[in-house]
Order: sequence, then C-alpha cells, then structure tokens
Amino acid sequence: MALGLKLSQNVQYKFLGICMAIICMATSGYFLWLAQKTIPMGTAYAVWTGIGAVGTLLVGIIFLGDSANIWRLISASLIVFGIVGLKLAN
Repeated sequence: MALGLKLSQNVQYKFLGICMAIICMATSGYFLWLAQKTIPMGTAYAVWTGIGAVGTLLVGIIFLGDSANIWRLISASLIVFGIVGLKLAN
C-alpha cells in the first residue's frame, strides 16, 4: 500500500499508484480477516502491523534509496522479534 501511495505522488504514475494502493489495502485486510479466524485478534493485528511496517521499511531501502543505517535495522529487528514473541506466546 505504501509503495502505491508513494507512486501516486508522481503525476505519471498517479492512477497506477492509487489502484495499487487500493488493491493492496483490500488484500491486506482480507489476510487480517483470515488470520483472526485462527489466532487472537490482538496477536493477528500486531503481526499484520509489524509485517507492514518492516515490509515497507525494506521496500524503501531496497527500491527507493532510503537510509539503511544500523539503528533503523536494529529497530526493525526488534519489531520482528516482538512479532515472533507474540506468536510464540499463544
């Protein structure tokens, strides 16, 4: 979703970016709905949010030239460890 919104800021990709964002939002919401069928709501939402946050960070670093300094990577790692910890606690 975030990549689609970023693309939509460029006039050349405005329509493509908006369409991409809408499709990603709908797909993401569907997967959250599926996850809540088998794991607690709080855990499902935390995992969903964490995957989105770390995934967006990685897309920014890999494709958009965002900074990949050590503190950003450590912070993203802590998010991943927190998600794994929540899942293991169930």
